[in-house]
Amino acid sequence: MDIRDIHTPVLLERCVELLGPALHKRGSVFVDGTLGMGGHSEAFLERFPEARLIGLDRDTDALRIAGERLARFGDRVTLVHTVYDGIAEAVASAGVEKVDGILFDLGVSSLQLDEASRGFAYAQDAPLDMRMDQTTGVTAAQVLATYGEGDLRRIFERYGEEKLAGRYARAIIAARTTAPLERSGQLVDVLQAATPAAVLRERHPAKRVFQALRIEVNAELSVLERTIPAALKVLGVGGRIVVLSYQSLEDRLVKRVFADASTSTAPRGLPVELPEHAPTFRLLVRGAELASDEERAANPRATPVRLRAAERIQEDV
Repeated sequence: MDIRDIHTPVLLERCVELLGPALHKRGSVFVDGTLGMGGHSEAFLERFPEARLIGLDRDTDALRIAGERLARFGDRVTLVHTVYDGIAEAVASAGVEKVDGILFDLGVSSLQLDEASRGFAYAQDAPLDMRMDQTTGVTAAQVLATYGEGDLRRIFERYGEEKLAGRYARAIIAARTTAPLERSGQLVDVLQAATPAAVLRERHPAKRVFQALRIEVNAELSVLERTIPAALKVLGVGGRIVVLSYQSLEDRLVKRVFADASTSTAPRGLPVELPEHAPTFRLLVRGAELASDEERAANPRATPVRLRAAERIQEDV
């Protein structure tokens, strides 16, 4: 089956609309910080024939698939195996000083969700891996085997916003004394047994716990906290950035960084705003933009998305 038949890029047309004005010029450079299977990047390379791509991904499987998909664009494509907080180094290694467009499509990719053996999806029994880069780091099974009750509760509360975090942490500690939790099916069974019947009727108990484990395993929030400021620094004047978030923790972080960059730092009451106080970015959308009903119907994975975008209007002083 063609990869295009199983992967529909989220909010593709809106991303093109927002980033397009910065990519029409000859020699423009676009960074796809979450390359995945290359769906967004392919569309940008097709529609902006003067643009060059620097594609980043920590997932070696994604880089291989995207590399095959984008091979027809030749030397317009540079792919880099890195976590996206390495954006500045990746851009510099490509011989570029400033870029014109940046896209981050955060969270777990279609490739990772659809590959059962990766352990991201609680609906499919598989080894509890959850590493986006399978060449390094600890697995979700190792987290479940080694973290104490307090640490498990902390990550379930912080990264999953799970109200039953304490109950689930205790259940996991009890279950692992009998047998190690190495497969997603085992963990789901433990969570279901620990969940009150009323809650089971409302939602699947594993959703937030799996999200929390994935974020912990891949250090997603701490990486993102470094990534967005680093990305803003490599954008040239007139350059644009679009970030697609899928859960509130990511979106709040992006919102805060964008707000700081687009707000004057002049003291209240100052008669004239000095250049060093002027904002360096302007926001391109009001608040967080959601997918339309039509987009959600056509592509269910767009349902939770929150889009934010900004443009650099002057260099940092």
